Amino acid sequence: MPDTDGSIVFEGVEHAFGDRVVLRGVSLDIREHRVGIIGANGSGKSTLARMINALVLPQRGTVTVNGLDVRKNKRKVRRDVGFIFSDPDRQIIMPTVAEDIELSLSRIISDKAARKTRAREVLADFGLDGHADQPSHQLSGGQKQLLALAAVMVVGPSILVADEPTTMLDLRNSLMLRHTFADLSEQLVVLTHDLPMLDDFDRVIVLDDGLVVADDEPAPAIAFYRSLMGR
Repeated sequence: MPDTDGSIVFEGVEHAFGDRVVLRGVSLDIREHRVGIIGANGSGKSTLARMINALVLPQRGTVTVNGLDVRKNKRKVRRDVGFIFSDPDRQIIMPTVAEDIELSLSRIISDKAARKTRAREVLADFGLDGHADQPSHQLSGGQKQLLALAAVMVVGPSILVADEPTTMLDLRNSLMLRHTFADLSEQLVVLTHDLPMLDDFDRVIVLDDGLVVADDEPAPAIAFYRSLMGR
């Protein structure tokens, strides 16, 4: 795991896509182990999440991750921050399950035989060792999400950002992913509409129309969001 001070800091962050303003002067200091971000579609949460690993850069204000300005340190920040999309098919590249892990490992292990050995170990850690030689597209939705997670985590990020990771999963696979997240030692930021997933998180942030409108422990933050959506 890379050196980290465990911080994600937004200072006066603003961003727009054309005439559509998506973030309005957002300031946050995120240091907790597991943090949820919730909000209606279009609230700005996905843009906020993509700034954590420099997929989107702020037009105004600053974002720092582990003390690094994302504008000036994109490559280093992307090594520190793993990103999981809602659709794992966007991240699974190689034909077989083992090959997809080996591709990620090629960034840190030059020896091919060592990569193969390590890939099998990683798949066992994520309960996918029985699928190593299986075509990736034949996995279930939950297994694909675990494969995408494994491929990201194998390179040792200190932070994981997951953007609506249960959107395409049934209840069984959603629960499986929830248990997997609960066991991670890395700092975790999850954007989700699956509110029960956040019940045991350390902190929940609510966005609405590009603004932080609530920031609290899960129960009061989620209650505020439910009230907001019921207006």
